[in-house]
Amino acid sequence: MHNIKILLPAFILVALVQLFVPAKMIWDKEKVIAIVKEYKFETVPIDPTDPFRGKYVVLRYKENSFYVDNISEWKKGDKIYVLLKEDENGFAKIESVSKEKPLLRDNYVKAKVGHLSNFKPNKLNIDYPFNRFYMEESKAYAAEQLYRKFQRDSSIKTYGSVSIKNGESVLKDVIIDGMSLKEAVKENRIK
Repeated sequence: MHNIKILLPAFILVALVQLFVPAKMIWDKEKVIAIVKEYKFETVPIDPTDPFRGKYVVLRYKENSFYVDNISEWKKGDKIYVLLKEDENGFAKIESVSKEKPLLRDNYVKAKVGHLSNFKPNKLNIDYPFNRFYMEESKAYAAEQLYRKFQRDSSIKTYGSVSIKNGESVLKDVIIDGMSLKEAVKENRIK
């Protein structure tokens, strides 16, 4: 009887924690999506032999590097803050990269230092947290074919639609030639 008095509350506590953690993660992402400001990150072609790992599209962005003065100040894997602006076509551009969180600005995203190149000029590559676009398993192959096809055509703009709030980011969709990848696959619209 004594064991039941201890085990039942422990079981209830564990069950509540298991419900709370994913609910909190979903809530945090939904708060980011609910904001008004979205950034369009233009994508570039990736190695066509491995565009999918599992059930997601791997994305590489045109704006994924920044020139720095002193490359020795940076280390691969370090957390960084990428301050953004928009170009004349509405695509995200990197304004600056910092190890310190920007004050009084909300147009930045948390990322990590990727590859470093010490050839002049020194270049820091950025690993964004939104480089994977997850798909429903039954639609993954069609999405792969569609994405590959349009990445080969440089006249067609493809970009990731990313919501950003206080450094947190959520990849909402991949847009190909003005159409959502999700909708294009759903409608079987492979041109």
